[in-house]
Amino acid sequence: MRAQARPPLRAELGSSDLLRPAPEGRASGARRTGISGLGLSDHYRLCLEKIFPHWFLSSRTLSGAEAVNALRPFYFAVHPDFFGQHPREREVNENSLKRLSVYLENLQKPGFRSLKPTPLTFYVRETEQNSSEGQEPFSTSGFRAVKFTLHTRDLLSTVLYILNSCSLSVEHIQSLNTNVHSAKRMSDRPIKWDKSYYYFTGFKDPHEDLEQVSRMETTLTSWLDNNGKSAVKKLKNSLPLRKELERLKDDLSHQLQLSDIRWQRSWGIAHRCSQLHSLGRLAQQNLETLKNAKGCTIIFTDRSGMSAVGHVMLGTMDVHHHWTKLFERLPSYFDLQRRLMLLEDQISYLLGGMQVVYIEELQPVLTLEEYYSLLDVFYNRLLKNRIPFHPRSLRGLQMILNSDRYAPSLHELGHFNIPSLCDPANLQWFILTKAQQARDNMKRKEELKVIENELIQASTKKFSLEKFYKEPSVSSKQMVDCCKRLLEQSLPYLKGMHLCISHFYSVMQDGDLCIPWNWKDGEAIK
Repeated sequence: MRAQARPPLRAELGSSDLLRPAPEGRASGARRTGISGLGLSDHYRLCLEKIFPHWFLSSRTLSGAEAVNALRPFYFAVHPDFFGQHPREREVNENSLKRLSVYLENLQKPGFRSLKPTPLTFYVRETEQNSSEGQEPFSTSGFRAVKFTLHTRDLLSTVLYILNSCSLSVEHIQSLNTNVHSAKRMSDRPIKWDKSYYYFTGFKDPHEDLEQVSRMETTLTSWLDNNGKSAVKKLKNSLPLRKELERLKDDLSHQLQLSDIRWQRSWGIAHRCSQLHSLGRLAQQNLETLKNAKGCTIIFTDRSGMSAVGHVMLGTMDVHHHWTKLFERLPSYFDLQRRLMLLEDQISYLLGGMQVVYIEELQPVLTLEEYYSLLDVFYNRLLKNRIPFHPRSLRGLQMILNSDRYAPSLHELGHFNIPSLCDPANLQWFILTKAQQARDNMKRKEELKVIENELIQASTKKFSLEKFYKEPSVSSKQMVDCCKRLLEQSLPYLKGMHLCISHFYSVMQDGDLCIPWNWKDGEAIK
């Protein structure tokens, strides 16, 4: 699933020949007040009549190409390319888009019966279509979280359900159906069938079916039962490539004397090997230039440059020429990094010894130049409006600087979130009133981290896991809760596996098992 780079915006679902409409099944005849031949799919459409436009009932089935076109407003609102400054939200949207793509492809396979309910979470950007009043407000960053569960049976109802869930217009879909205006308009009055009808005909009650879907959730044991063998097979097939990846990483780290080689995105093993081979070829051609990165950490990501914490970022879409130019400029980056550290010290002095930190997991991805500019703006504001903090009175406390906030806040981990353009007088009052709470939060964070590490080790040992890790968006508190409940279970499928704690269920292309931190077991009923 994660082996290949995400496709561009226009090709998110693949070409239309991959999404051929499946022939609709035919139900046995039934008669009620002159209406006959209504099967379960017909009743399901009747249930949605209150939600979707009237033309929905008379529309023909969408083709794969039409579905892609109809979902353009949705892709524009959630596409990961627009979340470059928000890595956690970007990763959630990437994973959800992949699962949605699989759902749509399976939906169009000939002879399919029914798909399992698929819960999805998207961060939706504010656009002209979804900025109306009366809906959940957007965050200060301009997006909001939308969660919904797909259990639709054709492309048209799926597309409409997605658009409605994200508060996006569905009017443009009418123009995609050439038969809409010529089709006979059905009655606006919804038909409510008596339960005796389903008893005598043998059809399923769609109302009951939908209610059951809304009540039931995927359980950990049932999901492992259904996906364990597939994960074992994928993991076994990936083992040779995993060994090759470690060999390439070790060779390059030793050759260039690097501190580490990492990946910002969740690319698959084959994709990572390809990137290391590319870097290896460049090292053969310009070894002395690449040695400028001695002691650095190299991160493969979406753009080239130096990160706010001093890591060398290699854009995977850039050619060798761009990478070479970056390595040549590293000495000037190191000089800027020293100036940045001095700027952090000066801000710390003005704020009573509070440490300025950059937390990669919680902050937007910034280059060294962008972060220096942000610090410089904040420092100049502090100089003009000196805050009378007692020297070293706030030592031990931490702050991160943000450009997308308007008021200071205290994070549950104990650090202050401070906007670069906040009012200094209000900042002083806020910090002084929250200082003790910040110290308490930081103490709890350290205690929680110790407990988390102990539980990770205990879980790894009990289930004989080859690797046990979590996504950056999963907090220590969530991980502790997850591990405690895992240790109470007997899960033989996990032996020798790679287990990732995330926000969703998934089997990665290389066999890693992803389970949500708040997994359910037993009779999972909402």
